[in-house]
Amino acid sequence: MAQAMGARVPLEIQLRRSGRNVAHTGGNIVLHLIFSTKGRRAFITAEIRSHLFAYLGGIVREMRGAALIVNGTADHVHMLVRIRPAHSTAEVMRVVKANSCRWVHEKWKMKFAWQTGYGAFSVSESNVPAVSRYIANQEEHHKTRTFQEEYVAFLKKNHVAYDERYLWD
Repeated sequence: MAQAMGARVPLEIQLRRSGRNVAHTGGNIVLHLIFSTKGRRAFITAEIRSHLFAYLGGIVREMRGAALIVNGTADHVHMLVRIRPAHSTAEVMRVVKANSCRWVHEKWKMKFAWQTGYGAFSVSESNVPAVSRYIANQEEHHKTRTFQEEYVAFLKKNHVAYDERYLWD
């Protein structure tokens, strides 16, 4: 292998050359992601709902993660995802929101936008079934509670400090 004089050899190559194994990074990062449409408008119509939720899951899979369940209502989405340690929550959300918004514009030719922020809550493996059930029953939950009420309750339950003036765009 040709190498410029004075250039440093990356540690990974040094380790391979020395015959030692380099350990892989491992992790089980499960997140409950919650995000709303811009202004909490009812953009997620019955016509696009199942297609949009499937597309959101596909974006996560393209990032080599797993979408365990995706559901929501006309104005917001819940996703339970398993992401790779190489991806930050912010990166996953940026890619999910940008690509899905572009896809809705292209496929459905409709006005559509996501809110700027999102909620991200860690989920232990032992709680995955309970959180999955919660997400699956979104329509039932929202017969008695608005998205705003639900979201503030999540923040409080998870001890997330917030200023309500900055929660909604």
